[in-house]
Formats: sequence, structure tokens, C-alpha cells
Amino acid sequence: MDWAKELEQNVTTVEELEEKLKHHFTEEEKKKLNEIIDTYPMSVTRFYLSLIDLNDEKDPIRRMCIPSISETDMNGSLDTSGESDNTVVTGLQHKYKQTALILSTNQCAMYCRFCFRKRLVGQSSTEIIKHMDDIISYINNQKGISNVLISGGDSLLNTNSTIKNYLDKLSAIEHLDFIRFGTRVPITFPMRIYEDNELLKLLREYNDKKKIYIITHFNHPNEMTESSHRAIKALIDCGIIIKNQTVLLKGVNDDSYILAELIDKMTAWGIIPYYIFQCRPVAGVKNQFQLPLIKGYKIVEEAKARLNGQGKCFRYVLSNRNGKVEILGILKENTMLFKYHESKEESNYGRVFMKSVEKDQCWID
Repeated sequence: MDWAKELEQNVTTVEELEEKLKHHFTEEEKKKLNEIIDTYPMSVTRFYLSLIDLNDEKDPIRRMCIPSISETDMNGSLDTSGESDNTVVTGLQHKYKQTALILSTNQCAMYCRFCFRKRLVGQSSTEIIKHMDDIISYINNQKGISNVLISGGDSLLNTNSTIKNYLDKLSAIEHLDFIRFGTRVPITFPMRIYEDNELLKLLREYNDKKKIYIITHFNHPNEMTESSHRAIKALIDCGIIIKNQTVLLKGVNDDSYILAELIDKMTAWGIIPYYIFQCRPVAGVKNQFQLPLIKGYKIVEEAKARLNGQGKCFRYVLSNRNGKVEILGILKENTMLFKYHESKEESNYGRVFMKSVEKDQCWID
């Protein structure tokens, strides 16, 4: 399969959307949707679009991939985690001492409507590739870096030759223990993996040189399709370890039964639940998808009560400018307990703190 050509068939316009959804938008709706798409592009694979229940306007798959009029609400921030402050080379962030984050591309197979990097969606990736030598040089010179996360966009939307280039250069760096790829391709475009023998051969070959992890992003049981299972199995057969990051999303997985079903399916497939993230207060996302912290914590704990030990190994966290903060619990009605799981400042490592939280409060800075 020529996967790049396949992606050219993605739904990207309101007119194509009407045809696929068998739904007619009013002229006013079309105008607003086009305004949104001009700012935050829409691109949905035909595969992912096929997962939508056309009879359900609140379908969770639809909610994650189809623009909503409420995206015009720009209340929030475009850079909630201070990524621009952590950029040390174009395309490279160094927020936590042991981890280097490479934004290898701004392209995705499908643009999620809750994306916290909406400011970058659809932009050209050529500038990042031009700085690859500078990126590798920085990592090589920072002996405290033990792992690299190749993200984006979607890291598996890079060409195989680009992926090979990263693996070749990074696997030669002695102080790196492992390499991670952040991707939603197993969910939105799984055939990119299981139909590409060249990619699988690459991953198998380099996994013998330096351990490779794949970080997936399943959010709802309806995303766990036979095709996705095939992609996951192909990766596991290459010796790859797979971990998952889920975002807690209003109207998608804000139900303990749904969350527990999702995690049960993941562990059955051999995927390790890694994090559940509090949705970030991103402009155009905040008022659509964020849940109050107190409500989110209760949903997560109710889901945990339905899980076995393997399913309970994730952490419920939020990632703000200071670091990755674990949401530990509710002490009393309006007081919650938090802990720095990761921190930009050494003085915060492992620090536990209490904070007053309003019933409808969705974030802490």
C-alpha cells in the first residue's frame, strides 16, 4: 500500500463531510465550519470515519474527529505546557532532565479536535528535518538524557527513510537506554503499520540495537477495532513494548464503565496503560472537552475499582508548565492532593501538596 497516497483520500472539506456523514449542514453551519477548518484543519482517514455511528449525533468517534461550532470558543491557551519555553533546538524540547522530545513532524493521519498542539496542526515539517543534525548533536552532548520520545504530529507519519535516519543516529548514542515513538496511527490508520513490511523490518532490526517503545493513544473502546488489533500484534511481534496514554474527554470517555472497558481491552491486547491525562485548557478545546478535576478523579477511581492489577498501573495526571502532576485524591469536599510525578525544577521532584479546588475547576497552574 502507498500509504501517503491513501491519505490523499482523507476527508478535508465540509462538502466531503456532508457526503460521508449523509448530513446536510445549513449555510450558517457551513460558514462557521469553514472558518474553523481554515484555522484548525480537518483531515479524517476514511477508515476512522467508517467507525462513526451515523445515527448518533453524540457518537464519541465523531466527537473526536469532526469539527464542532463550539471550537470557535477561544477561551484558553494555545501553549498550556510552556512548550515554547522548553525548545532548545528547532523541533527539540528538553523539559525533563532524562527525556528529550523531538517534534518530528506536524502531520497526523487524522487531526483530533482535542489536540493540545492545535497551534501546529497542518504546518510544514521541513524546518524540523533541516535541523536533524543539530537535534542529534544536542542529545549526544547531554549525557543526562537517557531516552528520546519521537512525537509530532504523529511520528509514524514520517517516511520510512526518515524513521530509519532517526533510529540509526539515536541508537548509536551510548547514554540512551531506549527510544519511544508517540503515535495514534494504530487507531486512525492501522494499515500504515500492518501493510508496511519495510517499516516492521526497520523496527525489528533497530529494536535489537536499542529498545523501542511505542506510545499509543486509545481513548474509547470503539477505537479498538480488528484492524487496530492487527497493527498492535504486528508491533508486538517485532518485540516492541506498547504503552498507552488516554485523555479524559467530556462526551467521549467520561464514564467509569467505558474507561474500564477500554483498559480491559488494552491489557488483553498486551498494551500497558501508562497515563490518563486531564484534558488541557487549550483554546478551542477547553470548553468542549475538559472535565472538572473532582469529577474526573471520581470517574478514574470508579474505573479502577473494576480493573485487575495490570489495568490499575496507570497514573491520572495533568501536564502544566511546571511539570507532570499526579492527581492523588480528594481529602475533603474542596481540597485535593497532588504530587509532582515529573518536574521542570529539581526542587519539586516528588513534592506532595494540597490545593483548594472548586467543584467546576478543571485545571491547576
